[in-house]
Amino acid sequence: MPSTPHRQRKPEWLRKPVLSPELRNVRQLLRDLNLNTVCEEASCPNIAECFGHGTATFMIGGDRCTRRCHYCDVTTGKPFPLDPREPSNVAEAAARLGLKYVVVTAVARDDVKDGGARHFARTISAIRQRLPEAEVEVLIPDFKGEAEALKTVLDAEPHVLNHNIETVRSVFKSVRPQGDYDRSLELLARSREFAPQITTKSGFMVGLGETTDEIYQTMDDLKQVGVELVTIGQYLQPSLNHVAVSEYIPPERYGLYRDHGQQLGFRATFAGPFIRSSFHAGELQHHQPSSDVASPVQEWIALEPR
Repeated sequence: MPSTPHRQRKPEWLRKPVLSPELRNVRQLLRDLNLNTVCEEASCPNIAECFGHGTATFMIGGDRCTRRCHYCDVTTGKPFPLDPREPSNVAEAAARLGLKYVVVTAVARDDVKDGGARHFARTISAIRQRLPEAEVEVLIPDFKGEAEALKTVLDAEPHVLNHNIETVRSVFKSVRPQGDYDRSLELLARSREFAPQITTKSGFMVGLGETTDEIYQTMDDLKQVGVELVTIGQYLQPSLNHVAVSEYIPPERYGLYRDHGQQLGFRATFAGPFIRSSFHAGELQHHQPSSDVASPVQEWIALEPR
């Protein structure tokens, strides 16, 4: 695994203020319902903004992942048994937060026969029952390529099926040793085949040593398997035990990625230093690039340092 004895100093455009007393309220709600979020477990830089606006990305399946990805800050270890109350607790938290768009992800549960697919399906169903008007996006692991597990999730009819490719082909194995680039592409292709009415989404990090041509090739690969929405953001090293940042991508370069996404015909390409796959997810889902009126996503992008 690539490593470094010290971290590069973050440039000014990658510094975010910690805002909002609402942070404590959201955290307390999550603790009361025994829930985890990827915002906290993966040390997301947008946590203050999201919690401050009363939203969060729920992480089901517990807080221990069966895989050890070299970029990820989620704890690796032997997981506890799946909590049968978790789906209803997620739905309750979403209701108390007044969410109209609910994003659910999970740790990889390779210890469970279906990889946690039925747990995803139960969570989707619980949210639908508690919040029938809400939309649901799921960010799923690769389920080791098991088509039936994917179908189980799709049969629960989320509005968006998200699976992140995470990085370009040449870097993939160095940061995701238990994953497979082509397996991820196959999952996304199957999603379009099994449920073409469900939006397919993917995303990846930059700053891991990839070239611009490799970024464009990854976008091309995602387009070829039918992905509609793409997110691209800066990789940030969580600790000295994680893979090092190769480069901090200047904010203006993300405009080139967005332009390439538009040329390829993605419905939307959300690219910027702080972009994460679940950040402003509802706005991205409803982004209409042909509209004359600026969407919330366009307005947010306009506020980024250029």
